[in-house]
Amino acid sequence: MIDKPTVRRRYDASLRAERALGTRERILDAAKELFTARGVDKVTISEIASVAGVSAPTLYALFQSKAGILKAVVERSFFNPRYVEIAQRAEKVRDPEEILRITASISRVILDTERNEIGLMRGLSVLSPELGAIEAELEAVRFTLQAARAKRLVKFVPAARRLGLGRVRDILWMYTGRDVYRMLVLERGWSSDEYESWLAETLIRTLTA
Repeated sequence: MIDKPTVRRRYDASLRAERALGTRERILDAAKELFTARGVDKVTISEIASVAGVSAPTLYALFQSKAGILKAVVERSFFNPRYVEIAQRAEKVRDPEEILRITASISRVILDTERNEIGLMRGLSVLSPELGAIEAELEAVRFTLQAARAKRLVKFVPAARRLGLGRVRDILWMYTGRDVYRMLVLERGWSSDEYESWLAETLIRTLTA
């Protein structure tokens, strides 16, 4: 009997957290729908709140601003569950070729998801300074997240060691970037499988030969 109030409080806290997560996802879904249909700059906070079925103060409490919502939409695309799964596997790998194959997989997952989730939104918001700033920030995050893999390559691979850590990081970042994916997959019609296979083999030849 003594434990019942504690259990009840834990249950209430868990239920509130679940409801808050549901509200957050509903807002992001509504924002993505509006951004895709009309472009980032033409959508207002009030419209997002109306479509999501929440009050504007609730939206501000969760995200502070429209830029905060946009950032959360883009981050949800970037850090999707498949990415998290592969990135966690990458942390345990020591074989250089496997590190680079996983790096190619991570790039494919990020860019495939980005194309499917925010590709149309980017088309209507290509000149949006808010979207540009967020994407630049996430590019910096992507560069940072590759550091540990680059360090392992320099440690275990003589060719990478000769290049030096800075060059290895630059090469990884360049080959796995959006521009290469865009040219091969979106413009030349490569499949995602073909892109991933080519990217893995190119990284292996470049950094381990």
